[in-house]
Amino acid sequence: MSNKVADVDHEEKSYGKPLAYDKNFKGPIKDRSCTDIICCLLFLIFIVGLVVVAYFAFQYGDPRLLVYPVNSNNEICGYGKQLGKPYLLFFDLVACGRMGVGVFVKGCPTPQICVSACPTENKVLIPTVDAKSDFKYCKDGVDATTSSKSEDALLSDEDCARYWFKSKPLINRCVPSFVIDVLEKGKDMATAVADADVNATDASGGSYGDSIIGDSLGVYGTFLKAKEYGEKIIEDVWTAWWMILIGLFLAMVFALIWIIIMRWIAGFMVWFTIFAFLGLFGFSTAWTLYQYYELKDTSDSFHIQFSVIQMTMSKPKLFLAFGIISGVILVIALLILLILCSRIRIAISLIKEGSRAVGTMMFTLICPIFPFALQIVVVGFWLTVAVFLASTGRNQSFDFNNNSSEYRYPNGSYNYENIQKATSAFFGKACDNTSLSSSEFCTFLKNQEENFVIYSQIFNLFMMFWLVNFVVALGQMTLAGAFASYYWAFEKPRDIPAFPILSSLWRCFRYHLGSMAFGSLIIAIVQMIRVLLEYVDAKLKGKENPVAKFFIKCLKCCFWCLEKFLKFLNKNAYILIAAHGKNFCTSAKNAFMLIMRNIVRVVVIDKVTDFLLFISKLVVVAFAAATSYFFFDGRIDFLSSFTPSLNFYVVPIVLVTLGSYVIASCFFSVYEMAVDTLFLCFLEDLERNDGSPEKPYYMSKDLRKILGKKNVMAPSEKKEF
Repeated sequence: MSNKVADVDHEEKSYGKPLAYDKNFKGPIKDRSCTDIICCLLFLIFIVGLVVVAYFAFQYGDPRLLVYPVNSNNEICGYGKQLGKPYLLFFDLVACGRMGVGVFVKGCPTPQICVSACPTENKVLIPTVDAKSDFKYCKDGVDATTSSKSEDALLSDEDCARYWFKSKPLINRCVPSFVIDVLEKGKDMATAVADADVNATDASGGSYGDSIIGDSLGVYGTFLKAKEYGEKIIEDVWTAWWMILIGLFLAMVFALIWIIIMRWIAGFMVWFTIFAFLGLFGFSTAWTLYQYYELKDTSDSFHIQFSVIQMTMSKPKLFLAFGIISGVILVIALLILLILCSRIRIAISLIKEGSRAVGTMMFTLICPIFPFALQIVVVGFWLTVAVFLASTGRNQSFDFNNNSSEYRYPNGSYNYENIQKATSAFFGKACDNTSLSSSEFCTFLKNQEENFVIYSQIFNLFMMFWLVNFVVALGQMTLAGAFASYYWAFEKPRDIPAFPILSSLWRCFRYHLGSMAFGSLIIAIVQMIRVLLEYVDAKLKGKENPVAKFFIKCLKCCFWCLEKFLKFLNKNAYILIAAHGKNFCTSAKNAFMLIMRNIVRVVVIDKVTDFLLFISKLVVVAFAAATSYFFFDGRIDFLSSFTPSLNFYVVPIVLVTLGSYVIASCFFSVYEMAVDTLFLCFLEDLERNDGSPEKPYYMSKDLRKILGKKNVMAPSEKKEF
């Protein structure tokens, strides 16, 4: 007895005292005050900063500049000095193709120029035959007809293209017509090259053979093939879009039905899995030991070979080893089951109660739709701003050496005031085309622009993390408030307040924006550190520094674990904030202490819930995938008339499967939040109340029965639920 008291005293000192009874607490507190106001103000300031960065990006960026090609002078075709020349022509397209797919990543090292139109003929220049007037495609500033260089020098110095193919524009690049014919007419590349009767020469004037041309340009054919597949996939999606929506709707209905029936099948699923596990290892132990006794007097052996390694193992010893391992696992599993049996029953009962809570408040199932949509909006906004920011560094719309009235006076002199304004606005972009300022000043302005764009991208990424986690916090706290209202209703569903979801959402916005901002800020900082570690790890690839690599791997692992722990702690903190209205730090501390005082129960219910949710998601996704497969493959006879004709029938099946997984995750996230909220409320109920008429338990009758507890109340006041 003394040891038990000592253990309790040690527990109270280590993880705080159990919660005391509060006669005024009847569920989520309505009279509460704003929490974490400083974090709320900081969050709003950062939102304003994001608006400023977005304004700069939208004002001075143009995503089209990321799509338009650039010539060898890094000038964008169709803009600035290359206005009216929207297409890119490669001087030696065959040499580019010989780089393989790397040409799409690293670019082509041969000269390339912007042209107003792609070539309409196949041509190979021969210096001793062709005149300078035939040199149609030369670098900017090079006029072959007036150049003092000879025809041979113009080609050897790569001032002009040696050859060109009849081409068509594709994403503003001049692509040989016969390459496009490979797709449109179904030819192979060798046949297309032979039919086009083309020729090409390298930088030294040597002729490329048809095989080299075909092999080199095949990389562009691969790109076009991928483009064709992409177009067919889009066509299939467009054809079957309404059928895909019906499939997702059926997945949603099935997930809803599954959640409702979980109250009846949860116990069966858990106990069946446990006994199946025990039966499997029991059979494994008996069979392997039986085989050992049958073979122990023989010299049978296994011969195993892995590449150059050969191994010989005795069959009796191998069966004995497997028998011992299986037996040890079986004994451990049986001991765990005997010790944790009551806790497993509690977990099952809470899962059933979660199903009842969701069934009572059906509107909770649509709650995840709004946070999910908001997260898509946040990520989409981040991506849009990032693209616009990336394009600000390529803006070439100013050329101060032209005769624009905006930058020159009628007499031809410069309008310094307008030039200074434009230069300030674009951080020195004018320095590329004017000598008005010193080179040091131009370099300074360019560095400021580059730094601003980099810092803006980092800030934009950080805000994306913060906002996404804020939306997650909003969804979790809203659901926690609703489910806490359910648990602390003494007689369900009569005592559940009207509109519990809307009331909880109102309390989140009215009182706890700062707490949600605080919790999401912590997660965002950890995620930014993880991004930094990934960047450093990428930079260390190929470097011979094993010590640095080891420390980076350790740090990545530690911060991954830290993020998981903080997300778990935040979710439980939001539950207590929703119920009691205290600030984030106090709620996180109370949640942590409450969990540590009941750590075994927490582990059991967490793992049991994870297992059931995994099985449930698997069932929903399998149902959606199987149904869509049989439908789109035409195997459902009475629906065969509705089966569309598609290029790839696997496309809608994949989309339905992925969509059903997202739907199942959204629906079962509500279920998981219900179980977590009810569990914390259950732990509070155990500590606050004792079943007396003054302090009755709020837990369900099933939970009281498992724990051997009951409410002792006056006959006139006795209420069972």
